[in-house]
Amino acid sequence: MEFFGVPFEVIPSELSEFFAEGEGQWRALDMARKKAFMLSRKQPGRYILAADTMVQVGKHYLGKPKDRDDAVRMIKMLSGRAHHVYTGVCLRRPDGSELYDASITRVAFITLPDVLIERYVDTGEPMDKAGAYGIQGKCAIFVDKIDGDYNNVVGLPVAAIYRELKKLGIDIYLW
Repeated sequence: MEFFGVPFEVIPSELSEFFAEGEGQWRALDMARKKAFMLSRKQPGRYILAADTMVQVGKHYLGKPKDRDDAVRMIKMLSGRAHHVYTGVCLRRPDGSELYDASITRVAFITLPDVLIERYVDTGEPMDKAGAYGIQGKCAIFVDKIDGDYNNVVGLPVAAIYRELKKLGIDIYLW
């Protein structure tokens, strides 16, 4: 939004991922909708754009790590495997109506030696990121292949947001 000159304010929702329901992209979308609803109660009369990103490897959903050991555990789960990154986005209007979408990206990691995992976690980079990694940072060297939207893995699928805003007649490219 900053890149396009659109004024915005970041307000953390503080909603626990414990409350997510559903499977796959529907789980991320459920969290984004719940965040938008909760924030709309605190910020009435405003447009609210909420997003939630989660990683699924096998049957496990990975949010943000709780601590260093949790981050190491998550990266070890991803090592040498493919996983899916889901980001749900919800745009809630002042009248309570919503536009929403979910993006899915498949990411494959190379096999990582434990020492590299430990070094990466010690950078602190994974601590505030779903799946304990930031593809836009030092973790980029772990990625063997990506199928889908890179920005989705970063945590904000800007193309999906652009489509939803255009439905409202808002073309942020023209700002």
